[in-house]
Amino acid sequence: MDSNHSPFSRFRLCALALIALAAIAPRARAQDSSDPGPSPHAANWRTTILEENDSLYFKSDKHYTQGFRLSFLSPVLTPGGWPDHVFSFFDNIPTVFADPQHAQRRVAWMFGQSIFTPKDLRIKPPDPRDRPYAGWLYVGPSLLQETGNQLENLELDVGIVGPAALGRQIQNDWHQFVGIHQAEGWSNQIQNEPGGMLSYERLWRVPVPFLNWGSGGVENGVDIVPQAGGTVGNIFDYAEIGAQLRIGHHLETDYGPVRVRPALSGTDYFNPAHLGDDVGWYFFAGTQGRAVAHNLFLDGNSFRQSPHVEHKTLVADLEAGATIFWSDRIRLTLSAERRTREFVGQSRPDLNGTAAVSFSW
Repeated sequence: MDSNHSPFSRFRLCALALIALAAIAPRARAQDSSDPGPSPHAANWRTTILEENDSLYFKSDKHYTQGFRLSFLSPVLTPGGWPDHVFSFFDNIPTVFADPQHAQRRVAWMFGQSIFTPKDLRIKPPDPRDRPYAGWLYVGPSLLQETGNQLENLELDVGIVGPAALGRQIQNDWHQFVGIHQAEGWSNQIQNEPGGMLSYERLWRVPVPFLNWGSGGVENGVDIVPQAGGTVGNIFDYAEIGAQLRIGHHLETDYGPVRVRPALSGTDYFNPAHLGDDVGWYFFAGTQGRAVAHNLFLDGNSFRQSPHVEHKTLVADLEAGATIFWSDRIRLTLSAERRTREFVGQSRPDLNGTAAVSFSW
């Protein structure tokens, strides 16, 4: 596949740069009055540390082999402050941030790194028919708005792909630390390229009435969380649709676990007002399908020759796991994911494990 892809790449990058400039602003103040109930930590920021790795639960070290994400979720934002003006800009688009008068708004800031490798790490140069070596280092904001049992997420990720993303150093230093072989083919990785992607998604919380107990709503019992959205940029272009089934206690605290994009759910949203000092938990299983138009980590660099393979247009994830909350101070999630073949010539689907911890401060 030719590494010079869409003629709209320059336009997409310019649009992402403009939105990035609009997103630079000071930290917002908290607003407790719109929460549905009292919570001792409603005004606190919340940190999530997420690790996705194919060797976390499985004996594997290939393809999407590692993803790290650190994020900070604000309390409910004060009307009229930043980033309320950014939200208001998107209020003019009918399908984005609907019904702002009855909404709770939060912002999350994130930092992450993802690493991709071929299956055989000992070959130098690597097999040109296998997935290329690539690193992705990024930062960005996520604008979150909840209205009733509906959540909207507008996320911008900007960063660098290539040697500057430090994928080689992170992987090989870790391999040296744990005493396993080095990845030999990093000198043939996808080259340096500034990157960005803009994602919008909407999630709904739909209770299953005859399977719920307690005081109504979807606090306890079973719910389904459908999701739809899309991503554009020189990193990814895809449309997504999926759903997650959950069973547990205090389901209204979130809309599913945090994940590294692309993935089902993936938002930092958390509302401690629905938890108080009680213990909450849920088991979950879900699936997401994506129609992929562009994947830089498979298609190669946008403006120069680089290793590449032909991506598959239709990709699906299956995931299952569990989440537990101790009070509203800390949350732990463990899950596993099966991802279908992402490129032509891939021999079998990939398996990945996820572990995430969140805490208020």
